Amino acid sequence: MKNRILFIVLILIVSTLLGVFVFQSSFRPYSLGLDISGGTLLVYQADLNTIKSPDYSSAMAGLKDVIERRINYSGVKEPRVEINKAGDNWRLIVSLAGIKDIKEAIKMIGGTPYLEFKESRSEKEIEAILDAQKKEEQIDIDTYFKSTSLTGKYLERADLGFDQNTSLPVVDLQFNSEGTKIFAELTKNNVGKPLAIYLDGTPISAPVVREEIASGRAQISGDFTLPEAKQLVARLNQGALPVPIALISQQTVGSILGEESLMKILKAGIIGLIAVIIFMIIFYQIPGLIASLSLIIYIVISLSIFKVIPITLTLAGITGFILSIGMTVDANILIFEYAKEEKKLGKTIGPALEEGFLKSWPAIRDSNISTIISAIILYYFTSSMIRGFSLTLAIGVGIGLLTAIFITKLFLEVIYLKK
Repeated sequence: MKNRILFIVLILIVSTLLGVFVFQSSFRPYSLGLDISGGTLLVYQADLNTIKSPDYSSAMAGLKDVIERRINYSGVKEPRVEINKAGDNWRLIVSLAGIKDIKEAIKMIGGTPYLEFKESRSEKEIEAILDAQKKEEQIDIDTYFKSTSLTGKYLERADLGFDQNTSLPVVDLQFNSEGTKIFAELTKNNVGKPLAIYLDGTPISAPVVREEIASGRAQISGDFTLPEAKQLVARLNQGALPVPIALISQQTVGSILGEESLMKILKAGIIGLIAVIIFMIIFYQIPGLIASLSLIIYIVISLSIFKVIPITLTLAGITGFILSIGMTVDANILIFEYAKEEKKLGKTIGPALEEGFLKSWPAIRDSNISTIISAIILYYFTSSMIRGFSLTLAIGVGIGLLTAIFITKLFLEVIYLKK
């Protein structure tokens, strides 16, 4: 009994400290979604002309990964990057909560360069393109170089170096194992010919290949200043884009509507919580009061987890959390109703509650696990808005299961069971 009382005291102390943490914004603010805090919404069109159609999905997944790493490196919390396919167009939708400056947002995305290597065209191809250009055909085609499969996708790292002859800064590139094979084959087929290096669609240098290069190392040289070379190295190491992208839409999202909706949701949640507590106390007396105390502890623990991880809270996510509160109360109601049935059979309140916990556990377990499974499925197979709802719902239900079964039971054991 003493151990249980000490454990209860510890729970109350920890819950109080967590409560201070939850409601004290100076410690660590909540991460709020774009629909609440406002921010910037950018839509990019991906250019997949150099990619084979079966590889579109993997190329876009790689692009999404690079953009996320680039934004995370810039310090933006929980960026939302989504792949969208509309007909034959592949787009990347980037939501940056809290970033109101569109120029700053564009700089975060556009700061990652698109690196590619191009081999020289044959004289026959060049003549055909020049003739077509005279007739105002194929004007946008590179006249002297054509794209290859070697891009920044295969870059392992970039390092700052200096040219031995001019002492000017250069950028040394090291490709991964797959890129090394492609580079070796590319240099083997272009001995004595120039191999152009393009950065963001602009030719940087076009060194002549003297021999096959099997080491997987290349070099970018140009009229770089030292700060420019350092910046280029940093940008390449943050992730080179596997495919080029073009900004087609930009929008600043205001937070006024989100704040109004948030206040309405919080108001509804508080009213609902008070109503539930009153209901529990009226119908179940002291067990209902204990369940209400456990419910408050559950809310504090959940909000603390949302703050620590941190989980980006959207309007849908907050709705999911409020819904999980109802499921937590439902578990306690099931326990108490079973206990009532046992009391009708002549048992005292202590043994009746103990039997109530035992008989209700399978139903509580199965219903909560099925809800968590549904939330996981929603998280992995739906859009970001539904993901926020499913994530907070799953976390809330999981924590609610623990508080309803263990914390409520611990309190009731001390009061009624007296073992």
